[in-house]
Amino acid sequence: MFLGTFTPRLDEKGRVILPAKFRDELADGLVITRGQERCLYLFSEREFAEMHDRIRRAPLASKQARDYLRVFLSGAHPETPDKQSRVTIPQGLREYAGLDRELAVIGAGSRAEIWDAAAWQTYLTAQESAFSDIEEEVIPGMF
Repeated sequence: MFLGTFTPRLDEKGRVILPAKFRDELADGLVITRGQERCLYLFSEREFAEMHDRIRRAPLASKQARDYLRVFLSGAHPETPDKQSRVTIPQGLREYAGLDRELAVIGAGSRAEIWDAAAWQTYLTAQESAFSDIEEEVIPGMF
């Protein structure tokens, strides 16, 4: 499970050092792809395979499902961390997420997310207020 927030930097070659707490789960390989809110999703190979299995069951008759599948999978990029636990984020994905040098890598349970640090802070500031004011059950069975 991916938990926490980390603030690595993107180097001049488009590489990021994975947070130490995520390295064991990602050592054998990972997949980086587009995520919602203009961040990147980072899955272990195993989790991505499970995600793909769920996605491929979506009805092909649904235009929304086809659109999602195309965008999600066309941006997917497999990576294996190097000996320094670095992975390269392809230029197209860096542009999609608006990544600058300062990053925020957050744990989101079954995946990690990579954000531009300023974009993450803006998003978090807006969402923290809404989070503290939630009056109804958002996730069934959670509370």
